[in-house]
Amino acid sequence: MEGASRMDATWWVYMIECRGGKIYTGIAKDPDARYRRHLSGNGAAFTRMNPPVAMLAKRPCGTRSDALRAERTLRRLTGREKRVWAGT
Repeated sequence: MEGASRMDATWWVYMIECRGGKIYTGIAKDPDARYRRHLSGNGAAFTRMNPPVAMLAKRPCGTRSDALRAERTLRRLTGREKRVWAGT
């Protein structure tokens, strides 16, 4: 069970490609579940206006603070730089 609690404590930063080629960056404890929420229309306002097309990338960050710092840094990148980070 210790491994499960560690997994639960991990925060992730993720990128979603949205309609029109826009890229959304966010953080979550469970990025797959969060992506499903974006798909269902219950995610961020940005993804309601720009529906998700695909999950581009997700990476573990450890703490929420680490994930927020990574998210802030990634949001400042150009679209091309974001795609390089995502490996697409």
